Amino acid sequence: MRKNLVLVGGGHAHLTVLLNLANYVQRGHRVTIIGPSPYHYYSGMGPGMLSGIYRPREVRFHVKKMVQDRGGTFLEDRVMRIDAVNRILFLQSEKQIPYDVVSFNTGSEVPLHLILSTKQENIIPVKPVINLLKARRLIVKNLVDRKMNFIVIGGGPAGVEVAANLWRLMKENQKEFKITLIAGQRLLGGFPDRARTLTLRSFSRRGMEVIEGNHAKEIRKETVLLSDGKRLSFDFALIALGIKSSPLFKQSNLPTGEDGGLLVNSHLQSVAHPEIFGGGDCISLSGHPLAKVGVYAVRQNPILSHNLLAALEGGEMQIFTPQKDYMLIFNMGNSRGIFWRKKFIWNGRLAFLLKDYIDRKFMRKFQVSGEREEPDEII
Repeated sequence: MRKNLVLVGGGHAHLTVLLNLANYVQRGHRVTIIGPSPYHYYSGMGPGMLSGIYRPREVRFHVKKMVQDRGGTFLEDRVMRIDAVNRILFLQSEKQIPYDVVSFNTGSEVPLHLILSTKQENIIPVKPVINLLKARRLIVKNLVDRKMNFIVIGGGPAGVEVAANLWRLMKENQKEFKITLIAGQRLLGGFPDRARTLTLRSFSRRGMEVIEGNHAKEIRKETVLLSDGKRLSFDFALIALGIKSSPLFKQSNLPTGEDGGLLVNSHLQSVAHPEIFGGGDCISLSGHPLAKVGVYAVRQNPILSHNLLAALEGGEMQIFTPQKDYMLIFNMGNSRGIFWRKKFIWNGRLAFLLKDYIDRKFMRKFQVSGEREEPDEII
Protein backbone atom coordinates (compact mmCIF):
# COMPACT_ATOMS: atom_id res chain seq x y z
CA MET A 1 0.00 0.00 0.00
CA ARG A 2 1.38 3.42 -1.01
CA LYS A 3 1.96 5.64 2.04
CA ASN A 4 3.05 9.23 2.65
CA LEU A 5 6.38 9.68 4.42
CA VAL A 6 7.20 13.28 5.31
CA LEU A 7 10.54 14.50 6.62
CA VAL A 8 10.62 17.91 8.26
CA GLY A 9 14.18 19.22 8.06
CA GLY A 10 17.16 17.83 6.19
CA GLY A 11 19.59 17.74 9.10
CA HIS A 12 22.12 15.20 10.36
CA ALA A 13 19.59 12.69 11.67
CA HIS A 14 17.82 12.48 8.29
CA LEU A 15 20.88 12.10 6.07
CA THR A 16 20.76 8.29 5.79
CA VAL A 17 17.08 8.48 4.87
CA LEU A 18 17.89 11.05 2.20
CA LEU A 19 20.79 8.99 0.87
CA ASN A 20 18.51 5.94 0.53
CA LEU A 21 15.42 7.84 -0.56
CA ALA A 22 15.18 5.97 -3.87
CA ASN A 23 14.59 2.76 -1.90
CA TYR A 24 11.46 4.23 -0.27
CA VAL A 25 10.19 5.51 -3.62
CA GLN A 26 10.85 2.19 -5.39
CA ARG A 27 8.81 0.45 -2.70
CA GLY A 28 5.89 2.62 -3.75
CA HIS A 29 5.92 5.26 -1.03
CA ARG A 30 5.49 8.98 -1.60
CA VAL A 31 8.28 10.93 0.12
CA THR A 32 8.13 14.67 0.83
CA ILE A 33 10.84 16.73 2.50
CA ILE A 34 9.99 20.14 3.97
CA GLY A 35 12.78 22.57 4.78
CA PRO A 36 13.40 26.32 5.08
CA SER A 37 16.27 26.21 2.57
CA PRO A 38 17.54 23.97 -0.26
CA TYR A 39 20.71 23.53 1.82
CA HIS A 40 21.59 22.20 5.23
CA TYR A 41 24.82 23.50 6.77
CA TYR A 42 26.96 21.14 8.87
CA SER A 43 27.43 22.55 12.37
CA GLY A 44 30.80 20.83 12.87
CA MET A 45 32.36 22.96 10.13
CA GLY A 46 30.34 26.15 10.67
CA PRO A 47 32.98 28.04 12.69
CA GLY A 48 35.53 27.16 10.00
CA MET A 49 33.19 28.71 7.43
CA LEU A 50 33.11 31.88 9.53
CA SER A 51 36.90 32.15 9.47
CA GLY A 52 37.26 31.15 5.82
CA ILE A 53 38.93 27.78 6.35
CA TYR A 54 36.01 26.28 4.40
CA ARG A 55 33.94 27.61 1.55
CA PRO A 56 30.15 27.42 1.96
CA ARG A 57 29.70 24.56 -0.50
CA GLU A 58 32.22 22.47 1.50
CA VAL A 59 30.05 22.86 4.60
CA ARG A 60 26.57 22.18 3.25
CA PHE A 61 24.40 19.40 1.91
CA HIS A 62 22.28 20.17 -1.14
CA VAL A 63 19.13 18.67 0.36
CA LYS A 64 16.84 19.73 -2.49
CA LYS A 65 19.05 18.06 -5.11
CA MET A 66 19.45 14.91 -3.00
CA VAL A 67 15.67 14.63 -2.75
CA GLN A 68 14.81 15.39 -6.36
CA ASP A 69 17.56 13.14 -7.77
CA ARG A 70 16.10 10.22 -5.80
CA GLY A 71 12.45 10.70 -6.73
CA GLY A 72 11.17 12.63 -3.72
CA THR A 73 9.46 16.01 -3.48
CA PHE A 74 11.13 18.99 -1.83
CA LEU A 75 9.08 21.86 -0.42
CA GLU A 76 10.85 25.05 0.67
CA ASP A 77 8.53 25.90 3.52
CA ARG A 78 8.07 25.71 7.30
CA VAL A 79 5.75 23.62 9.45
CA MET A 80 3.75 25.89 11.74
CA ARG A 81 1.42 23.35 13.38
CA ILE A 82 0.99 19.59 13.66
CA ASP A 83 -2.46 18.01 13.79
CA ALA A 84 -1.45 14.66 15.23
CA VAL A 85 -5.02 13.35 15.41
CA ASN A 86 -5.76 13.82 11.70
CA ARG A 87 -2.10 13.46 10.64
CA ILE A 88 -1.82 16.80 8.87
CA LEU A 89 1.01 19.37 8.80
CA PHE A 90 0.04 23.02 8.41
CA LEU A 91 2.70 25.04 6.59
CA GLN A 92 3.66 28.70 6.56
CA SER A 93 2.49 28.90 2.93
CA GLU A 94 -0.95 27.72 4.15
CA LYS A 95 -0.52 24.36 2.43
CA GLN A 96 -1.72 21.29 4.29
CA ILE A 97 0.41 18.14 3.97
CA PRO A 98 -1.09 14.80 5.05
CA TYR A 99 1.21 12.05 6.32
CA ASP A 100 1.14 8.42 7.36
CA VAL A 101 4.57 8.68 8.97
CA VAL A 102 6.45 11.89 9.74
CA SER A 103 9.91 12.57 11.15
CA PHE A 104 11.28 15.84 12.53
CA ASN A 105 14.89 17.00 12.44
CA THR A 106 14.35 20.73 12.79
CA GLY A 107 17.39 21.52 14.91
CA SER A 108 17.45 24.13 17.66
CA GLU A 109 17.38 27.86 18.24
CA VAL A 110 19.35 30.41 20.24
CA PRO A 111 16.98 32.02 22.81
CA LEU A 112 17.78 35.59 21.76
CA HIS A 113 14.64 36.96 23.39
CA LEU A 114 16.21 36.44 26.81
CA ILE A 115 18.64 39.32 26.29
CA LEU A 116 17.45 41.17 23.19
CA SER A 117 14.08 42.86 22.70
CA THR A 118 14.51 43.97 19.07
CA LYS A 119 16.51 42.49 16.19
CA GLN A 120 19.68 44.23 15.05
CA GLU A 121 21.82 43.43 12.02
CA ASN A 122 25.06 43.43 14.02
CA ILE A 123 23.73 40.98 16.65
CA ILE A 124 23.87 37.48 15.22
CA PRO A 125 22.81 34.16 16.80
CA VAL A 126 25.08 31.26 15.81
CA LYS A 127 22.09 29.04 14.99
CA PRO A 128 21.00 28.19 12.39
CA VAL A 129 24.53 27.56 11.10
CA ILE A 130 23.95 29.59 7.93
CA ASN A 131 24.05 32.63 10.25
CA LEU A 132 27.82 32.17 10.49
CA LEU A 133 28.07 32.69 6.74
CA LYS A 134 25.88 35.77 7.03
CA ALA A 135 28.08 37.02 9.89
CA ARG A 136 31.24 36.57 7.82
CA ARG A 137 29.84 38.50 4.87
CA LEU A 138 28.47 41.27 7.06
CA ILE A 139 31.71 41.70 9.01
CA VAL A 140 33.88 41.74 5.87
CA LYS A 141 31.53 44.24 4.25
CA ASN A 142 31.67 46.57 7.26
CA LEU A 143 35.37 46.52 8.14
CA VAL A 144 36.62 49.94 9.22
CA ASP A 145 40.05 51.51 9.75
CA ARG A 146 39.86 51.62 13.53
CA LYS A 147 39.94 49.09 16.32
CA MET A 148 36.81 46.97 16.10
CA ASN A 149 35.21 45.36 19.13
CA PHE A 150 33.60 41.93 18.96
CA ILE A 151 31.69 40.19 21.70
CA VAL A 152 30.82 36.51 21.78
CA ILE A 153 28.19 35.57 24.36
CA GLY A 154 28.29 31.95 25.53
CA GLY A 155 31.00 29.91 27.24
CA GLY A 156 30.25 26.50 25.73
CA PRO A 157 31.97 24.76 22.80
CA ALA A 158 30.06 26.87 20.25
CA GLY A 159 31.16 30.12 21.87
CA VAL A 160 34.76 28.94 22.05
CA GLU A 161 34.92 27.89 18.39
CA VAL A 162 33.12 31.00 17.14
CA ALA A 163 35.42 33.33 19.08
CA ALA A 164 38.52 31.44 17.96
CA ASN A 165 37.51 31.54 14.29
CA LEU A 166 36.43 35.17 14.50
CA TRP A 167 40.03 35.85 15.52
CA ARG A 168 41.26 34.15 12.36
CA LEU A 169 38.85 36.10 10.15
CA MET A 170 40.04 39.42 11.52
CA LYS A 171 43.71 38.42 11.51
CA GLU A 172 43.55 37.52 7.83
CA ASN A 173 41.92 40.87 7.07
CA GLN A 174 44.80 42.59 8.87
CA LYS A 175 42.59 44.81 11.00
CA GLU A 176 43.03 45.98 14.58
CA PHE A 177 40.43 44.31 16.79
CA LYS A 178 39.48 43.02 20.20
CA ILE A 179 37.44 39.90 20.95
CA THR A 180 35.74 39.42 24.32
CA LEU A 181 34.00 36.17 25.23
CA ILE A 182 31.38 36.42 27.97
CA ALA A 183 31.43 32.91 29.41
CA GLY A 184 28.78 33.11 32.12
CA GLN A 185 29.64 31.39 35.37
CA ARG A 186 32.58 29.43 33.96
CA LEU A 187 34.17 28.81 30.56
CA LEU A 188 33.38 25.26 29.35
CA GLY A 189 31.47 24.46 32.53
CA GLY A 190 30.96 20.70 32.71
CA PHE A 191 34.17 20.00 30.82
CA PRO A 192 37.39 18.83 32.49
CA ASP A 193 39.63 21.58 33.88
CA ARG A 194 42.37 20.83 31.37
CA ALA A 195 40.09 21.62 28.40
CA ARG A 196 39.29 24.98 30.01
CA THR A 197 42.96 25.66 30.79
CA LEU A 198 44.08 24.92 27.23
CA THR A 199 41.35 27.18 25.84
CA LEU A 200 42.20 30.06 28.18
CA ARG A 201 45.89 29.70 27.34
CA SER A 202 45.16 29.74 23.60
CA PHE A 203 42.95 32.83 23.90
CA SER A 204 45.42 34.66 26.17
CA ARG A 205 48.28 34.18 23.72
CA ARG A 206 46.15 35.81 21.04
CA GLY A 207 45.04 38.74 23.18
CA MET A 208 41.43 37.55 23.51
CA GLU A 209 39.62 38.32 26.75
CA VAL A 210 37.41 35.84 28.61
CA ILE A 211 34.97 37.11 31.25
CA GLU A 212 33.84 34.49 33.79
CA GLY A 213 31.51 34.80 36.75
CA ASN A 214 29.37 37.26 34.82
CA HIS A 215 26.40 37.03 32.47
CA ALA A 216 25.07 39.10 29.61
CA LYS A 217 21.88 40.52 31.08
CA GLU A 218 20.70 42.69 28.20
CA ILE A 219 21.82 44.07 24.84
CA ARG A 220 20.93 47.65 24.01
CA LYS A 221 21.94 48.92 20.58
CA GLU A 222 25.74 48.48 20.57
CA THR A 223 26.20 47.84 24.28
CA VAL A 224 26.04 44.68 26.39
CA LEU A 225 24.88 45.12 29.98
CA LEU A 226 26.44 42.55 32.30
CA SER A 227 24.89 41.14 35.45
CA ASP A 228 27.34 43.12 37.62
CA GLY A 229 26.28 46.39 35.98
CA LYS A 230 29.32 46.75 33.73
CA ARG A 231 28.74 47.80 30.10
CA LEU A 232 30.73 46.66 27.06
CA SER A 233 30.49 48.32 23.67
CA PHE A 234 30.74 46.35 20.44
CA ASP A 235 30.61 46.57 16.68
CA PHE A 236 29.36 42.99 16.32
CA ALA A 237 28.01 40.50 18.84
CA LEU A 238 27.64 36.78 18.15
CA ILE A 239 25.27 34.94 20.46
CA ALA A 240 26.05 31.33 21.41
CA LEU A 241 23.82 30.97 24.46
CA GLY A 242 22.38 27.59 25.36
CA ILE A 243 20.17 26.41 22.53
CA LYS A 244 16.54 25.35 22.81
CA SER A 245 14.13 23.29 20.73
CA SER A 246 11.51 24.82 18.45
CA PRO A 247 8.21 25.72 20.16
CA LEU A 248 6.42 23.78 17.38
CA PHE A 249 5.79 20.67 19.47
CA LYS A 250 4.42 22.43 22.55
CA GLN A 251 2.22 24.62 20.39
CA SER A 252 0.88 21.48 18.70
CA ASN A 253 0.04 19.89 22.09
CA LEU A 254 2.52 17.04 21.68
CA PRO A 255 4.35 15.63 24.71
CA THR A 256 7.69 17.38 25.20
CA GLY A 257 10.66 17.14 27.51
CA GLU A 258 11.75 19.87 29.91
CA ASP A 259 13.69 21.57 27.12
CA GLY A 260 10.63 21.68 24.83
CA GLY A 261 11.90 18.97 22.52
CA LEU A 262 9.57 16.31 21.09
CA LEU A 263 9.47 13.58 23.74
CA VAL A 264 10.46 10.27 22.09
CA ASN A 265 11.08 6.69 23.19
CA SER A 266 14.10 4.53 22.43
CA HIS A 267 12.77 3.92 18.88
CA LEU A 268 12.83 7.73 18.38
CA GLN A 269 9.01 7.73 18.25
CA SER A 270 6.73 10.22 19.97
CA VAL A 271 5.60 8.68 23.25
CA ALA A 272 2.00 9.58 22.34
CA HIS A 273 1.89 9.12 18.55
CA PRO A 274 3.92 6.18 17.17
CA GLU A 275 3.71 7.51 13.60
CA ILE A 276 5.69 10.62 14.63
CA PHE A 277 9.49 10.34 14.84
CA GLY A 278 12.34 12.74 15.45
CA GLY A 279 16.09 13.10 15.84
CA GLY A 280 18.83 15.59 16.64
CA ASP A 281 18.48 18.70 18.78
CA CYS A 282 14.70 18.94 18.41
CA ILE A 283 13.96 15.80 20.47
CA SER A 284 14.05 14.87 24.14
CA LEU A 285 14.83 11.19 24.72
CA SER A 286 12.63 9.83 27.51
CA GLY A 287 14.75 8.84 30.51
CA HIS A 288 18.03 9.93 28.91
CA PRO A 289 18.74 13.67 28.79
CA LEU A 290 21.06 14.31 25.83
CA ALA A 291 23.60 17.05 25.35
CA LYS A 292 22.93 19.15 22.24
CA VAL A 293 25.87 17.80 20.26
CA GLY A 294 25.86 16.62 16.66
CA VAL A 295 27.29 13.21 17.47
CA TYR A 296 23.90 12.00 18.72
CA ALA A 297 22.12 13.07 15.54
CA VAL A 298 24.74 11.27 13.47
CA ARG A 299 24.28 8.09 15.55
CA GLN A 300 20.50 8.34 15.18
CA ASN A 301 20.89 8.50 11.39
CA PRO A 302 20.75 4.78 10.45
CA ILE A 303 18.29 3.95 13.24
CA LEU A 304 15.77 6.51 12.02
CA SER A 305 16.17 5.23 8.46
CA HIS A 306 15.43 1.66 9.56
CA ASN A 307 12.56 2.56 11.89
CA LEU A 308 10.78 4.82 9.41
CA LEU A 309 10.66 1.98 6.90
CA ALA A 310 9.46 -0.37 9.63
CA ALA A 311 6.71 2.11 10.52
CA LEU A 312 5.62 2.24 6.88
CA GLU A 313 5.71 -1.51 6.19
CA GLY A 314 5.81 -3.28 9.53
CA GLY A 315 8.78 -5.01 11.09
CA GLU A 316 10.93 -4.90 14.19
CA MET A 317 12.34 -1.52 15.15
CA GLN A 318 15.85 -0.78 16.30
CA ILE A 319 16.70 0.85 19.62
CA PHE A 320 18.76 3.99 19.95
CA THR A 321 21.10 3.74 22.92
CA PRO A 322 23.10 6.93 23.48
CA GLN A 323 26.76 6.26 24.09
CA LYS A 324 28.11 7.42 27.43
CA ASP A 325 31.31 8.82 25.97
CA TYR A 326 31.95 10.69 22.77
CA MET A 327 34.78 12.60 21.17
CA LEU A 328 34.88 16.35 20.72
CA ILE A 329 37.53 18.37 18.91
CA PHE A 330 37.42 22.17 19.04
CA ASN A 331 38.56 24.08 15.96
CA MET A 332 40.67 26.81 17.55
CA GLY A 333 40.96 28.93 14.40
CA ASN A 334 44.78 28.89 14.32
CA SER A 335 45.22 25.53 12.55
CA ARG A 336 45.21 23.84 15.95
CA GLY A 337 42.55 21.94 17.85
CA ILE A 338 41.71 20.76 21.36
CA PHE A 339 40.84 17.05 21.54
CA TRP A 340 38.70 15.61 24.32
CA ARG A 341 37.52 12.08 24.92
CA LYS A 342 37.13 10.59 28.37
CA LYS A 343 40.34 11.45 30.25
CA PHE A 344 42.35 12.19 27.12
CA ILE A 345 42.71 15.91 26.48
CA TRP A 346 45.42 17.36 24.29
CA ASN A 347 45.91 20.14 21.80
CA GLY A 348 47.93 20.90 18.71
CA ARG A 349 47.92 20.88 14.94
CA LEU A 350 47.33 17.11 14.81
CA ALA A 351 44.01 17.55 16.66
CA PHE A 352 42.79 20.02 14.02
CA LEU A 353 43.96 17.76 11.18
CA LEU A 354 42.07 14.84 12.72
CA LYS A 355 38.90 16.93 13.02
CA ASP A 356 39.29 18.18 9.46
CA TYR A 357 39.70 14.61 8.17
CA ILE A 358 36.65 13.32 10.06
CA ASP A 359 34.47 16.24 8.97
CA ARG A 360 35.47 16.06 5.31
CA LYS A 361 34.90 12.29 5.27
CA PHE A 362 31.41 12.78 6.72
CA MET A 363 30.60 15.41 4.12
CA ARG A 364 31.80 13.24 1.21
CA LYS A 365 29.46 10.46 2.29
CA PHE A 366 26.33 12.58 1.92
CA GLN A 367 27.14 15.41 -0.45
CA VAL A 368 25.82 15.29 -4.01
CA SER A 369 27.92 16.12 -7.04
CA GLY A 370 27.24 18.82 -9.57
CA GLU A 371 26.61 21.72 -7.21
CA ARG A 372 27.73 25.05 -8.58
CA GLU A 373 29.72 27.49 -6.51
CA GLU A 374 28.01 30.83 -6.02
CA PRO A 375 29.97 33.88 -7.31
CA ASP A 376 30.27 35.47 -3.87
CA GLU A 377 31.48 32.37 -2.06
CA ILE A 378 35.08 33.52 -2.18
CA ILE A 379 34.14 36.23 0.34
